[in-house]
Amino acid sequence: MQTTIKTIHQNQQTFDQTDVTLTGWIRNHRAQKEFGFINLHDGTFFEALQVVYEDESVENFKDVQKFRVGSAIEVTGRIVLTPEARQPFELKATSVSLLGDSPEDYPIQPKRHTREFLRDVAHLRPRTNLFNAVFRLRSVAAFAVHDFFQKQGFVYVHTPIITANDGEGAGQMFSVSTLPLEKIPMNEEGEVDYKKDFFGKKTSLTVTGQLEAEAFAMSFRDVYTFGPTFRAENSNTQRHASEFWMIEPEMAFSDLTKNMDVAEAMVKHIINYVFKALPEEMAFFDKFVEKGLIERLNNVLREPFARVSHREIIDILKASKVRFEHEPKQGEDLATEHERYLTETHFKKPVFVIDWPKDIKAFYMRMNEDQETVAAMDLLVPGSGELIGGSQREEREDRLLKRMHDMDIDMAGFEWYVDLRRYGGCVHSGFGMGFERLIMYLSGVENIRDVIPFPRTPKNCEF
Repeated sequence: MQTTIKTIHQNQQTFDQTDVTLTGWIRNHRAQKEFGFINLHDGTFFEALQVVYEDESVENFKDVQKFRVGSAIEVTGRIVLTPEARQPFELKATSVSLLGDSPEDYPIQPKRHTREFLRDVAHLRPRTNLFNAVFRLRSVAAFAVHDFFQKQGFVYVHTPIITANDGEGAGQMFSVSTLPLEKIPMNEEGEVDYKKDFFGKKTSLTVTGQLEAEAFAMSFRDVYTFGPTFRAENSNTQRHASEFWMIEPEMAFSDLTKNMDVAEAMVKHIINYVFKALPEEMAFFDKFVEKGLIERLNNVLREPFARVSHREIIDILKASKVRFEHEPKQGEDLATEHERYLTETHFKKPVFVIDWPKDIKAFYMRMNEDQETVAAMDLLVPGSGELIGGSQREEREDRLLKRMHDMDIDMAGFEWYVDLRRYGGCVHSGFGMGFERLIMYLSGVENIRDVIPFPRTPKNCEF
């Protein structure tokens, strides 16, 4: 197996005084008269390796001194432990060869760059410490999601990306069509003739895999989908993107209480997982991105999450005597400032807000006995606000049909969804968590554009 910086870090004593050959990229290079230092990064570990080369040891010393930042190189030499220095070990080079040059106009020089600038060179930004840490966290957290659900016996379902239904009923969807834009066919009613389109009907990119996951939950009991979703919402905030990933479990024979139990266990599992897998990256985030991040996440692990009804939440906000910019009102949604007060000041921990007013929630959520609220839950977390949204689904066919009628939901294309209630329907529930919101929460990075490799936002679809 090829030797990497990661394997050396994991087996430092074994590699002491051992000759190795490494390949990687130059992060920094300090060339002096008779010796030089190269910070070598090979992509396997967060920390770079210091390579020391000397005139008397390296045959092409003069050439090596000219190797530039960003270049790909191969280095052969001996590992030497340096417990008294800042780095635990270094590589005393006997050979350094250039594999791929990097011109002087290489944008990622060893200096501080703004995140706005780095978004313009998104193809190169993973070579910086911040984005190397963010995208390794994204990889590990994704595996942690699968690890949690697989250990709980959930079945992973690949739900469709192209769909003919609007799962959220909001209408903010990207159309999928092969009709010629310069001459769109129209029918006798003067409307677009989708019968001539590729699928023979109006289709869009999915906003959620929930509805299809519900179908599989009625067979496999516990399932989850984890994939890309899309919203054609013209929003330019730090928390919205046009393309993002969603984690959506659906569970048969599960009420709202069990739904919250699973959501809480999942969040805690992921935090524990990344703490164990990425100690260097998490320490970096804590030091350079959000001071106190590790303590904040540890607080999440220590206590059970609060569970409070929406009505009680509004009462708490009103009783706080805080002068909010948006006055909290019964029957209305919560503003970001309300979420922050609840999680960071009042409860000082994550909070499930349950039993939401029906008028501000989706058609598929189960109506409570008061006929005014639905069995919904939103998980609010300190520092990020809403992280998870979910509900007990409406399993009663007549109630679902009435709700769809009251909300003017077009039944066309939803017949199969109603069938799930007609043929062996049961109490079931589920939730959705935006994966990027999770990465922002775990890293302290505040802008969603900085936790997606190549972000898609209004007026921006580069790379």
